[in-house]
Amino acid sequence: MKTKAGKEIENPMNKNPNNWWKGILYFNRSDHRLIVPKNNPYLGWTLNFASPYTYIFLIAIAAIAVISEYMF
Repeated sequence: MKTKAGKEIENPMNKNPNNWWKGILYFNRSDHRLIVPKNNPYLGWTLNFASPYTYIFLIAIAAIAVISEYMF
C-alpha cells in the first residue's frame, strides 16, 4: 500500500501534460507503474507505454487470444 507521500509524488507525473502523447497514451520513463489513471478519473486507466513490461503484457494478451482460438 502506498503512503500518502508516495501518492503525492506520483500524481504530478500523471498530471503533467508532457507525459501524455496527444492526451491519450501515457509515456513516462521515470514512472515505475504499469497501469496509471487517466487525467479524467471517469475515463478509467491506461498503460505506461515507456515501460517494457507494457509490451510484454500486450504480447501475452495477444498470445492467449491466438492460442485460445486454435485450441478450442
